[in-house]
Amino acid sequence: MNNISLNIKVIVGSTREGRFSDKAASWIAEEIKKQEGVAVEVLDLRDYEMPFFNEPMSPSFKQEPYKNDAVARFTKKIEEADAFVVVTPEYNHGTSGVLKNALDWVYPEWNNKPVAFVSYGGVGGARAVEQLRLNAVELQMAPTRNAVHIPGEQYFQVLFGKMDAKELFASLAGQAEAMITQLLWWTRALKNARG
Repeated sequence: MNNISLNIKVIVGSTREGRFSDKAASWIAEEIKKQEGVAVEVLDLRDYEMPFFNEPMSPSFKQEPYKNDAVARFTKKIEEADAFVVVTPEYNHGTSGVLKNALDWVYPEWNNKPVAFVSYGGVGGARAVEQLRLNAVELQMAPTRNAVHIPGEQYFQVLFGKMDAKELFASLAGQAEAMITQLLWWTRALKNARG
């Protein structure tokens, strides 16, 4: 069972100018790629310009795919995945609006798959992750306990050129390893169960 090819999508949860999430997403994707039998793809929400969710039918009850091209492409990528790592900023004690909107457009394609989190901001983005774990449970996902939390004072140093990103990410290696180990265990177990 360990030779099963696992498909993991890393979602970049911010589209802001000068964002940090793309750097964190690239780093965690490379860390995951070190594992045997794993394919990783980064999904940048800048590439999926989805309107605010305003459909009359909830994704959990829809009978046919939504017609918006970006939504259709994003949904197909979510369907392909066996697991996810969501990279999120923390805005006002929660996640970004663009990430929450992306979650809301999709339903059955998220179901019965694990999700882990890389966050940054005040208290390492922990409040954004706490919110996302509630959303994940409603989407019938299995959120992992282990996550990577990057304190605001550290990622701001990277953004303002006072610290090298490699130095920051090297200091997070232990958190990343623990998260990836747990994510892969759940990914294998749930892929087997879905099969």
